[in-house]
Amino acid sequence: MDNYVRIFDTTLRDGEQSPGASMTSSEKLEIARGLARLGVDIIEAGFPAASPDDLEAVRRIARQVGNTTDGYPPPIICGLARATRADIDKAWEAVSPAQRPRIHTFLATSDIHMRYKLRMERQEVLARAVEAVAYARQFCDDVEFSPEDAGRSDPEFLYLVLGEVIKAGATTLNIPDTVGYTTPDEFGALIAGIIHNTPGIENCIVSVHCHDDLGLATANTLAGLRAGARQAEVTINGIGERAGNTSLEEVVMALRTRAAVYGLTSGVDATQIARISKLVSNYTGIVVQPNKAIVGANAFAHEAGIHQDGMLKNYMTYEIMRPEDVGVNRSRLVLGKHSGRHAFKARLAEMGYTLNEADLNQAFERFKNLADKKKTITDADLEALVADELFQPEEVYTLEGLQVACGTMGMPTASVRLRGPDGTLHTRAAIGSGPVDATYKAMDAIIQAPNTLVEFSVHSVTEGIDALGEVTVRIQSKQPETRTDAQKEIENVRTFGGFGADTDIVVASAKAYLAALNKLIVANRAGEQTAELESPVTENSVSVSA
Repeated sequence: MDNYVRIFDTTLRDGEQSPGASMTSSEKLEIARGLARLGVDIIEAGFPAASPDDLEAVRRIARQVGNTTDGYPPPIICGLARATRADIDKAWEAVSPAQRPRIHTFLATSDIHMRYKLRMERQEVLARAVEAVAYARQFCDDVEFSPEDAGRSDPEFLYLVLGEVIKAGATTLNIPDTVGYTTPDEFGALIAGIIHNTPGIENCIVSVHCHDDLGLATANTLAGLRAGARQAEVTINGIGERAGNTSLEEVVMALRTRAAVYGLTSGVDATQIARISKLVSNYTGIVVQPNKAIVGANAFAHEAGIHQDGMLKNYMTYEIMRPEDVGVNRSRLVLGKHSGRHAFKARLAEMGYTLNEADLNQAFERFKNLADKKKTITDADLEALVADELFQPEEVYTLEGLQVACGTMGMPTASVRLRGPDGTLHTRAAIGSGPVDATYKAMDAIIQAPNTLVEFSVHSVTEGIDALGEVTVRIQSKQPETRTDAQKEIENVRTFGGFGADTDIVVASAKAYLAALNKLIVANRAGEQTAELESPVTENSVSVSA
């Protein structure tokens, strides 16, 4: 279809390269299921050569999401590979179980990358690109090629490289603005030039992949689509390296809201956007800014009197889309303490949560406890409850008890009881500058995983004195030195996010911090590679930032 835009989601690959956004295999699988339910066409599930865990995560997604029978067609499952045979072998090993596998290989084509990073001449780059695509095509009929840093590449050299990789078997040509350098006019002209001047381009899909360093990622992507590209590479909430990637929700809703301008459509079920946004935020520990387009807490909020007056008369005065369009339900009273399991299960299903019997029982018990504390339970409360109960990392340590004393008459003190991995109970007390600080110091005394708290965010899910509170934390930990002096800082500092929810904000804070500590412990035990896939600059090693 000439007006159909394929949505290529790279949250699990490029998005995971955000500092602190690394996820476990089970977390990636849950997000991949959400992306399939969302209706994306392609899921770039990861970079299999990065680590054995990443390879296994991509393979699980290929097997379980790439062959789904849950009522929606299975998406294409894609694995990223540098332009080397070893990487391509691992990518194919990971994606081959999928019904529709894709190998995505890349090589830089800008003069600055070729000279300083690859240390290769143009003819060497051309030969390497052709060889990689031809090798990948031996395994897979669906091969994507990206000329990294295309936005700063010589267009004539781009036409040459792209024409040759088409001959070698590439079926999708992705044009990345890797460092977010171009403007919409420039990027649109680049795409138009590629479509007009590349031999064999009529047999390929042209894709766009933009970064947000100048805040132009969505604008550049839309400019590329208007110029003839028919695949958009995006991430949920716009997460990604540095300033992030093009936001899926922004592109999808721009095409939908301004259909008369673009004349383009996608297969995304927009009503699933809010849920997947929340899921990604909880798993990565990256909070969505309140004024974020489409999915921010204030995206559909109106405080100014003039705005409120207009909204009361006709919502179209100040809303160009409805919150329901993206899955934001404004229903207030949903369930209460007299509600039964069937009603609870049905409401969760309406919200997109399908739980097994054990998880349902666990969530329902938490719901009943919450209903005893709150008179009004909203969809937002239910989402926070499910997120806190089910979307937590592997529990090395579990919170068994917490008691705090604070106020103006004494020193803030916290007593914490944790159950360790061997089942042993550990109890410590500590004094801090406040109840949360004292709680964290007591937990540190038990777990002894040195770290620095770099972010602490707390907000209420709903209004009212009995509101459920959500806390998100991010911690940093030093790792053993394994790199040269010039690269130590990149690898040694790792960031982990944690999320917690409770009507008691100190308890929510403890849950969030413990979730982050558990991630740190699991990562250290597994000896995983750093989440930022920066690699030494050699001919056979190319940075993963396309």
